[in-house]
This record gives sequence, structure tokens and C-alpha cells, in this order.
Amino acid sequence: MAKRRGNNTGTVTQREDGRWMARITLPSGKRKSIYGKTRKDTQKKLREVLNDLDQGLLPADGRQTVEQYLTSWLETVKHEIEPSSHLRYTYHMQRVKKEFGTLPLSKLNSQRIQQFYSRLLEEGLAQTTVNTMHRVFKHALTDAVRLRLIPRNQAELVKPPRYEPAPKQVLSEAQVLKLLDAVKGDSLEALYPLVLSTGMREGELFALQWEDIDFDKGILHVRHNMQDIGPGYRMAKPKSRSSRRTITLAPLALQALREHRQRQKIERESLGDVWDKTYDFIFPNQFGRHKIPTWFISDEFPRLLKKAGLPIIHFHDLRHTAATLLLSNGVHLKVASEMLGYSDVSITLRIYGHVLPNMQQNAADVANRLIGGQDMDPQ
Repeated sequence: MAKRRGNNTGTVTQREDGRWMARITLPSGKRKSIYGKTRKDTQKKLREVLNDLDQGLLPADGRQTVEQYLTSWLETVKHEIEPSSHLRYTYHMQRVKKEFGTLPLSKLNSQRIQQFYSRLLEEGLAQTTVNTMHRVFKHALTDAVRLRLIPRNQAELVKPPRYEPAPKQVLSEAQVLKLLDAVKGDSLEALYPLVLSTGMREGELFALQWEDIDFDKGILHVRHNMQDIGPGYRMAKPKSRSSRRTITLAPLALQALREHRQRQKIERESLGDVWDKTYDFIFPNQFGRHKIPTWFISDEFPRLLKKAGLPIIHFHDLRHTAATLLLSNGVHLKVASEMLGYSDVSITLRIYGHVLPNMQQNAADVANRLIGGQDMDPQ
């Protein structure tokens, strides 16, 4: 039987079944076995493990379960992503833990993952939800490969369900006017012309402070975002450079903000020291503190829609309404993307591609006029 022994570099031997095996002692005192078809292959694997040990990376002993790894991974990435993203990661990995929790990480395979996804879809879970869960799981396993805990990312071999975003509900121009009429006199009356003319996200709206508005220049600076950190909310800077932006305000929105500021000034004076002066929110609660977005979105906003006789939609759909109205009325795609805070025009195209047919007809009409023709109604 062939055999080679090195000082503190492990032992390589050939087994009776013909395979080669290397054994080393880990810093914990445990012994680890490494297998290969040839001496050269086994020695190569042994060098990789020894190199990892020199860098402080401990090889997996095959006992770590999927649940143990994901729990550790979620704690690690907690410092690399936004709190709201961490909440989503944790939510999606709960299903994975429930399915594979006790399974050793090293025993996870693509077939079992594929079957898991198929069963979730059969049980009625939305394709988009399964797709998002898959992306988070694949991210986690990519990190496991990098740490040499597993040799290959099994999730990369799986075909995830197609990502199909839920259809957007948008208000027509007539419905927008009905909503603006219904909110007259409401404490947040100025919020609606602002969101419908800019398409700002709810977290951005409720983090706005008066210093973010330049009334002389008629512009608004998006500098903060109200983040859900479960439980509670916190003020944070926007997560991307594109989200930190300057928006030129429509005269209607600017005037609504001026009137809102005057009403708020009177309210602050009447409350005196009760008003919280920590921040200078444009859309605070009744005591000057930040308004809780979830309460507003789930309670106040639906009541206003009912009052206006409009269909019940998500508050975020006002952002989609703004984008759709801007694009369908000829606003340049890049300008709309910058106003909405998207990092790439392609994102805007993917979300609002349904608006393009109208834009193309407008372009055809313009081209027709440029070459000396007249708008013609198709026969």
C-alpha cells in the first residue's frame, strides 16, 4: 500500500477500495478525511484545505445543518444589507429552514430543491414569491461555496419559476382628479399632488423635512428614507445614488406645500411644547413625530379612497400612476427614470413597458408632422 507522511501537512494513503485518502488534524483537535481518485488529486485537495487553514477558514465537518448555516448566514449579512432587506431575507428563509432544516448542508442537492419549489407552487404560493425566495437562497449558498463549506451551489442548477410581477393598478386622469377633490381639507392634502406629480416612494415622503424643499427654486431634495426595521422605523439615507435625487416640483404641488406649511405652523404654535421638534417633518403625526407608514397605508388611505368612490388600491400604486401618466403624456423615459429614482432606464422599461405603445403612436404623429404631413385618422 502506497503511503506518504509529511510533517504537519497531513497523511495521504491508498485505501483497499483503490481510493486515496488524506487525513489532517484540525485546530479543534478533530480529524478530517479528504478523498480522491488519485494521489495527485488527493494531494491537491489537501493543499487547498491546508491553505484555507492558513487563512483561518475551517473546513466543514459535514455535520452543519441547513438551518444552522442559514441562521449564521442571516446574522452575518445583517451588517451588509438594509434592515428592510434583512427582514425579507429572514421571512423567505423560514420556509427553507422548515423544509431542509435538519438536513446536513453537504447533503443538499438540486433535485430536492427543485421538488420543494414545485410543491410550493402546487400549494398556491405565488411564482414571484418562490422566485424571490430562490434568489435569496442562491445568495446564501454562494457564500457557503466561498467559505468552502460546500463544493458547489446546488441552487444554481435549479430552474426557478418565472418572475412575474403583479399587475399594476393605476388611476386614470379622471380618477386622479376625483382623489384630489376628495382630499381637500385633509391634514395630508398636500401629500397627494406631491406623490402624483413626482412618483416618490412612501418611505421617502414620510421622511421629508422642510429643509428638503427649496421654495425659491421650486425643487425638492430626496435625502432620507423611512425604513421599516421590524419592529419600528428609522430615518436612513436612500440605499442607492439614484434614489438620492433632486426633483423639480410642479407648480400645483409647490403651492400645496406652501399652504400645508402655513397650516402646520398654526398647529405647532397651538400645541407648544407638546410638538416634537427633534425633526421638522413635512408629513408628521399629530405631535410632530414621524408618521407610521403602515398605519397610514392600511387605514387612512383606504378610507380616503372610499370617500372618493375609487377602487381600493395600494398607496404604492400612486407611484405607478404618476409614472404611467408622465410617460403616456410624452415625458422622456430618462427624465421619468431620474424623477422616480431608478438606477437604470431598463428598469423603468421593464416595469412600464405597457405604456410604450401610446408613446410610439405619439412619436409617429410627431414624425408625420415633421415631414410636412397632417395627423390622419385611420380608416
